Amino acid sequence: MRLAAIEPFPMLDIDDEARMLAEKIIAKKGIPAQYPEDALHIAVAAVNGIEVVITWNFAHLNNPFTRRMVRQIVENEGYACPEICSPEELLEVEK
Repeated sequence: MRLAAIEPFPMLDIDDEARMLAEKIIAKKGIPAQYPEDALHIAVAAVNGIEVVITWNFAHLNNPFTRRMVRQIVENEGYACPEICSPEELLEVEK
């Protein structure tokens, strides 16, 4: 049943381009090295033109310092950076 709910959504590839961007996000201290999956999450979204990344991870992903650093790194690499926000923040914007 859960798989049927997400069936209409495209599956994004984790390609070399996304991996390289994730490595740069980590190397430039946007995301701590011990959380490579978070850097990859942002990189896959950026490479695929996704506008928003939703997370409840306030420790090292959804906080103002990280968002600013990640945005600078991603944009310096030539990509539009997705907005990083919580589900609640997204719902507030859509009201």
